[in-house]
Amino acid sequence: MHYLLTHLDDAWALTVVHLRLSLLPVLIGLAIAVPLGVLVQRAPVARRLTTATASVVFTIPSLALFVVLPMIIGTRILDEANVLVALTAYTAALLVRAVLEALDAVPAAVRDAATAIGYRPITRWLRVELPLSIPVMVAGLRVVVVTNIAMVSVGSVIGIGGLGTWFTEGYQTDKSDQILAGIIALFLLATVIDVMIVLVGRLATPWEHAARPTRRRSVVAPIVGGAR
Repeated sequence: MHYLLTHLDDAWALTVVHLRLSLLPVLIGLAIAVPLGVLVQRAPVARRLTTATASVVFTIPSLALFVVLPMIIGTRILDEANVLVALTAYTAALLVRAVLEALDAVPAAVRDAATAIGYRPITRWLRVELPLSIPVMVAGLRVVVVTNIAMVSVGSVIGIGGLGTWFTEGYQTDKSDQILAGIIALFLLATVIDVMIVLVGRLATPWEHAARPTRRRSVVAPIVGGAR
């Protein structure tokens, strides 16, 4: 903890890098996963193919992908693009499954009712299905974001890892306090981002947390005069 408190400037600079490398792939992954999930939700063959592909992508070791990507996309080994592209692939693979689960959680009766009152498919999705799927989608998003924050640290092995560089530097110089500082900083970062996602999810779904009317307790008046 002492190392972290005495290197706050370095911690902030590394945190900014860590946030960029972990959250930018989430935004791009959402832009890919949400439309893809909507397209394949009710197409059984396309859905199975999409989920199978997502599972295969996520089984690829992250470090191996970081090293191989420069040969595929023509970047330098120390280019941040390698980490961004790899994490975007992992993020989209995880989020597409979360999006499908979220859309499946919308009751069919609600869809039918929206169709019956005249909503077209796009309007129905934007005004009915998407809002109702937010709670499940937020739960999946929390897992993805925390996973990304952890996986960015792996990039420190190739020289790009945000707060993860404290792990490699601490290991190379035999500074356990630097490694511990990196762990604490990562934990705090993941916790803060997770809480922020929860708060945004609650703001986006006020009906889920509306105050329920309190039940009045039924009071039975005592019988003063019994039957004789």
